Amino acid sequence: MPEASKVLDRVLVLEMVRVTEAAAIAASELVGRGDEKAADHAAVEAMRKAFDTLYMDGTVVIGEGERDEAPMLYIGEKVGGAPGRGPRIDIALDPLEGTTITAKAGPNALAVLAAAEEGGLLNAPDVYMEKLAVGPGYPEDVIDLTKSPSENVKAVAAAKGVAPDEIIVCVLDRPRHADLIAELRALGCGVVLIGDGDVAGVIAVTDENTTIDMYMGTGGAPEGVLAAAALRCVGGQIQGRLVFRNDDERARARKWGIEDLDKVYKLRDLAKGDCIFAATGVTDGSLLQGVKRLKGGQMTTESVVMRASSGTVRWIKGEHRVRG
Repeated sequence: MPEASKVLDRVLVLEMVRVTEAAAIAASELVGRGDEKAADHAAVEAMRKAFDTLYMDGTVVIGEGERDEAPMLYIGEKVGGAPGRGPRIDIALDPLEGTTITAKAGPNALAVLAAAEEGGLLNAPDVYMEKLAVGPGYPEDVIDLTKSPSENVKAVAAAKGVAPDEIIVCVLDRPRHADLIAELRALGCGVVLIGDGDVAGVIAVTDENTTIDMYMGTGGAPEGVLAAAALRCVGGQIQGRLVFRNDDERARARKWGIEDLDKVYKLRDLAKGDCIFAATGVTDGSLLQGVKRLKGGQMTTESVVMRASSGTVRWIKGEHRVRG
């Protein structure tokens, strides 16, 4: 367990929930409306305003994209209400993880962020990442991204003391995963397919109630860093390898200081030192309940906030009253 950071104080840990709550509430107004961009924009605007109420000197290291792509919460943007005075903190965020989910009123949409001391989070470019994750309690390096899915399933099954066909794997439901899904089912594995939201998918391996043992597949690299920050807090292992579709994406990675384009990143390569992870549900899911709008303008939220140094996980139910 890492030492408690002198930069990430206890007050700031809890204040991070206010930021994800604000983004989730704003996005919830557009659940089921069919407009992904509007939902994302609402979450971004709300998260940015909430950051400005916190006493910190924050820098977005994973955000909505580069400055010319994202007018707000872009990579490199300064956030927080105490620039040059407050604690220097790196922020990884996804104001609305699951824009399509939100537009279609599907499950597992979240407002998510992670925070660490300066330099604690991988500056992952906005490209794909191949990911492999398991929950806590396994021998170190029980998973190995350089090996086949079958080999990894067999290794986890042996460590768990079960047959490979008793392992359940979570996979994003994408055409690119057709061969992976076929290989897993040939082993007899149960495959839980999710439409979106792979941060929640990775975190699901840490919760025995989900019955999910492993996460496999290719999704966004920024989401890989966010998920790694959560695993630093609650235990588990993750490995990731960046996937590039063209020379432009390779150039983007080099711009952010990544020279070894084939590197397999382990947990502490993605998130090191003391970390905070916070998330608030937008729609109901396996991790959190979504925003509920009640009579009289009241709303309820469900959030989780974790800290690596203490191993503390707090589940927070909020009641919010609209001011008249």
